[in-house]
Amino acid sequence: MNYLIGVDIGTSGTKTILFDENLNIIASAQKEYPMYQPQNGWAEQLPEDWKKASLETLKEVIKTSKINSEEIKGIGLSGQMHGLVMLDELGNVIRPSIIWCDQRTGNEVFEITEKIGRERLIEITANPALTGWTAAKILWIRNNEPNNYSSCKHILLPKDYIRYVLTGEFATEYSDASGTQLLDVPNRCWSDELLDSLNIDKSFMPKIYESYEVTGNILPNIAEITGLSTSTVVVGGASDNAAAAIGSGIVEDGNVFTTIGTSGVVYAHSNKIRIDPKGRVHTCCSAVPGAWHVMGVTQSAGLSLKWFKDNFCQDYIEEADKKGIKPYDIMNRDVEEVPIGSNKLIYLPYLMGERTPHLNPDCRGVFFGLSAIHTKKDLIRAIMEGVSFSLKDCSDILNEMGIYINEMKVCGGGAASGPWRQILSDVYDLDVKTIMQTEGPALGAAILAGVGVSIFDSVESACKKFITVDKINHPIFEHTEKYNELHDIYKNLYFNLQDQYKSLAAL
Repeated sequence: MNYLIGVDIGTSGTKTILFDENLNIIASAQKEYPMYQPQNGWAEQLPEDWKKASLETLKEVIKTSKINSEEIKGIGLSGQMHGLVMLDELGNVIRPSIIWCDQRTGNEVFEITEKIGRERLIEITANPALTGWTAAKILWIRNNEPNNYSSCKHILLPKDYIRYVLTGEFATEYSDASGTQLLDVPNRCWSDELLDSLNIDKSFMPKIYESYEVTGNILPNIAEITGLSTSTVVVGGASDNAAAAIGSGIVEDGNVFTTIGTSGVVYAHSNKIRIDPKGRVHTCCSAVPGAWHVMGVTQSAGLSLKWFKDNFCQDYIEEADKKGIKPYDIMNRDVEEVPIGSNKLIYLPYLMGERTPHLNPDCRGVFFGLSAIHTKKDLIRAIMEGVSFSLKDCSDILNEMGIYINEMKVCGGGAASGPWRQILSDVYDLDVKTIMQTEGPALGAAILAGVGVSIFDSVESACKKFITVDKINHPIFEHTEKYNELHDIYKNLYFNLQDQYKSLAAL
């Protein structure tokens, strides 16, 4: 029997899953780590935490499975996008990674736009300059930490740092490279024009592969630590969203998925490049060779619910501990007792600024309509509804671009919530489907590894064979009508508050 491993280096933790060649789960392991916020709107993590988590979970799944490591043919990596990892000439990490949700780079976004021009930037990278993306972070380091910048010899993304740890290779692949703001997305190569204009040394940038291509073998010292074999290869892998798309079977036009993780994403596959000239959604290379995807991003999707749980739901946490269940199970139970519209309470999910459709690092979260009748249950449902409205903003833009949705799947932690799935179905006015395979990015990464070592003929054929639908939520007409009215109010609230967001940020 042949085996494959998918490693997903996420924001909250790293999850490693060992699959057999039929994509049955043999063993899995997960390890969490913190996110640091040195200032309001900043977000950092330690690459050493990712390294430790990856090695420990690899070691655990091999030890638990008790299989011959020579039978593990390939490893695929998935990871959070946009994070900046800077290494010196010896390959040592220079500073903590500035990760995807960090919003400190407003001045650098202005600098990039001034040097390149907004229209030209969209032509090359398929996106306007963005605070959370890698290029602006590189300039921030140069502008604010010149000593760290002068020490830099290599720039990697989070999962690609783990690739370096495992193989010693400086490499990336097209889906993740698309999120650096330094890739020529239509032509799938590093942009000399951008690198030259921004005065970033091209030698800093890793070699780019397709997601299924082999990038290296496991190093002897890593084999000794983890129990892996040096014959095991590591393929390109994919960004978390691109890998989740593979793991959800989103590999053809008309296929779209919503993921509710820390952030929220509406992701559409496209066999031809489509670019929003207004820059409201992101176009990137797909993990399917020669294809692209378009996605809208809500910065604080599952993060909104986790923030509320951690800070205001100690009673739920204690009850869950006593019953041996998750606090989210109790939150889901209570949400079902609240009518749609949360008794006229609307939540704006801007805890970490916003990307789609507003591209505003200064906007912040709001509960609108709060009154003395509202309880904790109302606030929890309002969070689910507000995140869903933000995701609807994303899908509306896709429709505007001529990307029509034939099938909507949902994945991520939020997909486990029955009430949240129904809210999404009602807000979208679409059937919302989950799949039997819930491993998302790790599964997608393993499929890519399987293609890379010729266990599978292609990404598409593997998805067709192994990805199967589980639950379906159908929209309720009366709910959809009500949500359309609430969504209009939701959209207007941003525009009514945008000047106040700017004033608050300037204090």
